[in-house]
Amino acid sequence: AEMDSVTGSSLFSGFRALGLYSNHLPHVLRYHARHREFYVTTAVGNRFHTYNVKKLGIIAVSNALPGDISCLAADRMLVFAAVGRDVYAFARNKEIVHHYSHAHASDVHLLLVLGDTLVSADHDGLLVVWDVPTQEEYLRLTFDPATFDLSALAHPSTYLNKVLLGSSQGALQLWNLKTNKLLYTFQGWSSGVTALQQSPAVDVMGVGLSSGRILLHDIRADKTLMSFSQDWGPVTTLSFRTDGPPIMAAGGPGGHMAFWDLESRRLVTQLRHAHRSAVAGATFLPSQQLLLTNGADNALKVWVFEQEGGVARLLRSRQGHSAPPTTIRHHGNAGRDILSAGQDGTLQSFSSVHERFNKSLGHGSANKKMTKKKGLKFEEILLPPITCFSSESAREGDWDGVVALHRGEAAARTWNYQRCTMGKHRLAPPADRLDNARLSNAVDITSCGNFVLIGWSSGHLDVYNLQSGIHRGHYGNPTAHVGAVRGVCVDGLNQRVFSVGADCLLRAWRFKTRSHDDPAHPPKLDSAPSMLRLHRDSGMLALALDDLTLVVIDTETGRVVRKFLGHSGKINDLTFSPDGRWLISASMDCTIRTWDLPSGCMVDCFLCETAAVSVSLSPIGDFLSSAHVDSLGIYLWSNKSIYSLVSLRPLPADYQPVTSCVTLGDEDEDQMASACWDSQEQLERHLVTMTSLPESRWRNLFNLDVVKRRNQPQQPPQRPAAAPYFLPTVSGLQPSFQTPEAPVNQVLSYYYHSWNIVTASYVAPLALLKSLGPSAVDLELRGLSPDLGSSPQPSSASQLLVAFLQMLEAMLEERRDFDLAQAYLALLLKLYLRPLSADPLAVATLQRLLGRLETIWAELRVSFDQSLCLLTYTKTALL
Repeated sequence: AEMDSVTGSSLFSGFRALGLYSNHLPHVLRYHARHREFYVTTAVGNRFHTYNVKKLGIIAVSNALPGDISCLAADRMLVFAAVGRDVYAFARNKEIVHHYSHAHASDVHLLLVLGDTLVSADHDGLLVVWDVPTQEEYLRLTFDPATFDLSALAHPSTYLNKVLLGSSQGALQLWNLKTNKLLYTFQGWSSGVTALQQSPAVDVMGVGLSSGRILLHDIRADKTLMSFSQDWGPVTTLSFRTDGPPIMAAGGPGGHMAFWDLESRRLVTQLRHAHRSAVAGATFLPSQQLLLTNGADNALKVWVFEQEGGVARLLRSRQGHSAPPTTIRHHGNAGRDILSAGQDGTLQSFSSVHERFNKSLGHGSANKKMTKKKGLKFEEILLPPITCFSSESAREGDWDGVVALHRGEAAARTWNYQRCTMGKHRLAPPADRLDNARLSNAVDITSCGNFVLIGWSSGHLDVYNLQSGIHRGHYGNPTAHVGAVRGVCVDGLNQRVFSVGADCLLRAWRFKTRSHDDPAHPPKLDSAPSMLRLHRDSGMLALALDDLTLVVIDTETGRVVRKFLGHSGKINDLTFSPDGRWLISASMDCTIRTWDLPSGCMVDCFLCETAAVSVSLSPIGDFLSSAHVDSLGIYLWSNKSIYSLVSLRPLPADYQPVTSCVTLGDEDEDQMASACWDSQEQLERHLVTMTSLPESRWRNLFNLDVVKRRNQPQQPPQRPAAAPYFLPTVSGLQPSFQTPEAPVNQVLSYYYHSWNIVTASYVAPLALLKSLGPSAVDLELRGLSPDLGSSPQPSSASQLLVAFLQMLEAMLEERRDFDLAQAYLALLLKLYLRPLSADPLAVATLQRLLGRLETIWAELRVSFDQSLCLLTYTKTALL
């Protein structure tokens, strides 16, 4: 949804979202007979994803819908998705082929497919039966939500044209949709129906209630055969195993699952914390010992039952964050992996190349030894969410390369990226400062991967060895700042350390001696900085202040070189481009802005639906990744300047982009049209303008004969072995074979155009030459020769040569296509130097051409010399 609502960016375009797999809607399972494979479909916002169950590999992502999907259904060929009051049918898991609308007055929340009919129900109690191919309504049933509020739909096996309806009041009704008759009403069990599922036995339906009871009911005899009860609250899903053992699975809102043996009528086993939230859907694969589950925790899992006692083992899974991510950073220099820390307490890595490279580093535990003891609650051993982390890949193969700070924890934890687990070190402050130390959002690992610096809320700044986890010293005497340390960073050579704190000071330290290294005139900050980012290659330091100002400081001189204003909300994150030219900032005003450091201007700004809490530009600059408020995914924005020519222009500091998630009005369209600027063919008449044609069109015109000789075939062309089987014929009374047409004489076409140069304009022949390739241009110029005899009059060919020279003279006079005119003139002199030197009119024209060329080249040479002088001074002078 973030990428659907972005607009106004000339630098970034929405590419894809990472880490989104499922939401609170139950999945849909399909079997492809020709592929002999099962496919699962899950809803994610306004799209649905299709995976193969064999490897849980992504197969397709549907086109975007106008709103979030409220329910899903599928048959052998189509996938049905309800959005608001409308229902859409998708073919090939992507394209919309049917649209069912203008029937419901409220949102649709239930869907069921029966052959060529589709059943949809809304919150007002209206049930509509559609004919799938024709999109026509077949039947309407209206229920009073006060007495029979539809809550579940199911089709009993072998019951032709029958549908079983469940209500939140507890009653059930069996209807014949073809005859529009109510066949039977089941009184229910004084509790709302939350799940209906057909069991392997005919006439027996599984009924899940909001009270936690699970019933196996014979709908033909209206008799309850079995009854179970779970203590986890309402039953969210039911499924029956069909590969042999009579096992029934039931899910609850706490993420737990229970498995019941229908023969012994007892609980076989429990699967605690199968999901971090409610189990949205659970389905046993037909005739297989596999169980497919999904939940609102953004997870899709496949469980296998291969152990005795019916114990399930996790076989494969696709899962992202179950709570919105708070911090994202690229890991490594390749720019493929993105480390993400979420409010769910997990640390995960997402690949921008393929999902099979994703991995989860897990949820940290407060004490690894305590995790093996029984009787502890799941929440008691988990660490709180990560607030800030730093990673370095230089020595990750030798020891831990990630250090994370956890909310409310008085120590930092190390993580190992390669082993995908929590590290062995707990980086705590010295014993004399344990009482008043509480972690602040300040951590940075050196580029060598050997040391980590951690800032504390008490103002202390400590350095630790990552290999041993030993405290190696501190900066300041006794503290580095008066108040909390809000940011810390180390340069690329481990020479200087920079820190900022709540005391509105930027301090510089020597890394080895830990002494002060502040400049003679330290920069004065108008407000306390909230974060600190360093571009190690250029030595530029970016600070975000509490007064919504961005400050860029040169670490060599200690001076403020740039100051940017424009954000109207708290600045959440900063990131530099790999070359240090751009500074990208994300704010609570829902904008992501790009600032150009050399020009000191804002060059790009786009608006998102929700505010970005963290941004990170890849080390190779191809993708910008962002994490947003109340969003579980990580969004990738492609850098258009990598693969296309992007013209950036300065934007005012108060620039506010518009949104395009809804239909734009006339004023918005005019504003967006004015934001798009097309370059003119010639800016000013006194400026020399080069041609916009590619160099391959004119660069090798002078040496075209050399290129042809070099590329000529080594062997002469051979005669074909046999004539074609079907020869083209000409229809008529006496059919005859069709002879190939003679090629059109391109010389005559240019010949007629050239005569217009003497009398009128050269625009038409010049446009013709621009549209031709190098070989065709060479052929046209060779056609101007008086020896060809292609001219209507004997003297017309020499007049064409003079006319061509006059065309080049006009091009130089207007100072357009300067390099193209040089190429045409060089080829013309190469072909016709002797005939031109014998013609007085041509000689006079050539003399005028020489004068114009010398004048233009003198101006260009002066401009080149001035630019070279300025560049040389900039490189060598000590500024």
